[in-house]
Amino acid sequence: MATLAEVTAALEAIAPLRLAADWDSVGLLIGSRRATISRVMTCLTLTEAVAREAVREGVELIGSHHPLPFRPVGRITDDSATGRVLLDLLGNGIAVWSSHTAWDSAAGGINHQLAEFMQLTDVMPLEPDAIDPTVGVGRVGEAPAGLTVTDLARSLMKSLAAADPSVSIAGCHIAGDATRPAGRVGIVCGSGGEMIAAVAAAGSATLVTGEIKLHDALAAMAAGVSVVAVGHHASERFSMNVFAARLTARVPGLTCFASQADVDPLVWVPA
Repeated sequence: MATLAEVTAALEAIAPLRLAADWDSVGLLIGSRRATISRVMTCLTLTEAVAREAVREGVELIGSHHPLPFRPVGRITDDSATGRVLLDLLGNGIAVWSSHTAWDSAAGGINHQLAEFMQLTDVMPLEPDAIDPTVGVGRVGEAPAGLTVTDLARSLMKSLAAADPSVSIAGCHIAGDATRPAGRVGIVCGSGGEMIAAVAAAGSATLVTGEIKLHDALAAMAAGVSVVAVGHHASERFSMNVFAARLTARVPGLTCFASQADVDPLVWVPA
């Protein structure tokens, strides 16, 4: 067994917390660093169903991508979903560590994995880190010659489904000209609307993200950028398997696996 302090050190080597956005809530959110850890479960979003799964599976630590709690909590009661989750975890001695934007931006993190799925070349951060310019916010790279925006979207959806069979992708949103070459592609996993200016400044013809608001999509189109939005959950969930594997490799004897109850709350209904 390892101590929680040892496991969190390994987690922070995979996703350095200094790479997280200043508004984010990352690192150890619940737990005693002196606790011993033998089983870890990763998840994208820590829901009530995921918390119940963690209890059933006897894990001592959840590595959650999205933080919980994210904002300060005034009270912990069973009157709210957040309160119920926290009570379940605290009552069963389960710690929580969050990677969020640190894992998005890390070497080999979510955005870089998406770039590999799309076979982009000359990949670099959209906003390089001041200490290590090879990592940072988002990614940008060149799509294969002749690949249209629609081709890129279909190829990415196929890769995401293959990487994580638990994710069902029935389609995606495209804004802008879907028939033009994908060209230079900017990547922002999750919700990428706030990065449109950076994507345009990097000379990107296409933004690949998870979700985007209507007015952000219009702003992207006005800037000459097409948008591929594959769904917030789909754009990140696959990496929970990767994260679990990397933690297992770093901490001998640790059992680490991705949640099976961690599902997309949004589903496509055919017209």
